Amino acid sequence: MTVHAEFITLLIGIIAVLVAASAVGFVLKQKIGQGGASPTVENLNARITAWWGMVILLSIAFLAGRGGVIMLFAFCSFAALREFLTLTTKSRADHWSLAAAFFVVLPAQYWLIWIDWYGLYSIFIPVYAFLLLPIVASLRGDTQDFLIRTSETQYGLMISVFCVSHVPALLYLDIPGYEGKNVLLIAYLVVVVQISDVLQYVWGKLIGKHPVAPSLSPSKTWEGLIGGVLSATLIGACLWWMTPFTVLQSAGLSFVITLMGFFGGLVMSAIKRDRGIKDWGHLIAGHGGFIDRLDSVIFSAPIFFHLVRFWWSLT
Repeated sequence: MTVHAEFITLLIGIIAVLVAASAVGFVLKQKIGQGGASPTVENLNARITAWWGMVILLSIAFLAGRGGVIMLFAFCSFAALREFLTLTTKSRADHWSLAAAFFVVLPAQYWLIWIDWYGLYSIFIPVYAFLLLPIVASLRGDTQDFLIRTSETQYGLMISVFCVSHVPALLYLDIPGYEGKNVLLIAYLVVVVQISDVLQYVWGKLIGKHPVAPSLSPSKTWEGLIGGVLSATLIGACLWWMTPFTVLQSAGLSFVITLMGFFGGLVMSAIKRDRGIKDWGHLIAGHGGFIDRLDSVIFSAPIFFHLVRFWWSLT
């Protein structure tokens, strides 16, 4: 995969932002440190450190080419599926179906992405896995909570594997005049959605007063949603140069994926409240688990993929 000037420019911009954030975090730590520790500042610095690690990991995967990108997101899907299913209702009768989910369905989905078999990877999980995994579970004969157990496994595959796999699938879209640059679409998607998350948090802290869904996530406010989505839409429009879109098209797509990202986070918050947990995991310092970082991408990736495929791609 060719390294394009647009990717280098974006990477330099992200590094500059992280350097500035690290400097702010250091100054705040020095000032607060004189009067005692601050959980907010410590959390901020932990998040910045985690972002450095994630940016480095993503950059290595992008530079490694299609194989590196697919392997990275396959690993993310595995980790996310493990986090999700760890918190669900299961019995010994589910061992076969769980093994099939992790070691058959997941690798098969990414293999289908690798060979670019759109006609099958677009329906493999929502049709074949959806029908076959309950059959495997039923063969064990345990009917206790059967519907709950199988439904949770199916939904875990949908969000952790099927939706996430649409990110590397962007590499295979045949867009006239954009050949060899598809990795920039992934960078665009991830940057816009993640910036939207940050800006929603910032706007919410600054002027947020009216929660969108108080019982699910009190920190998500209408002011944060509107301010974050509009700000991220503006940033997405300014990033048109790294996409096959015009400025207005980039703004429209950014608006759609940031909205989907917000509602994705809301849905995942509802599931966490149902399970009685704050974070999906603790693997990423300051960020929780993989699903905590992927929740907005989970809902935005399939929508972004199909919009681009329908309106811009020849395939």
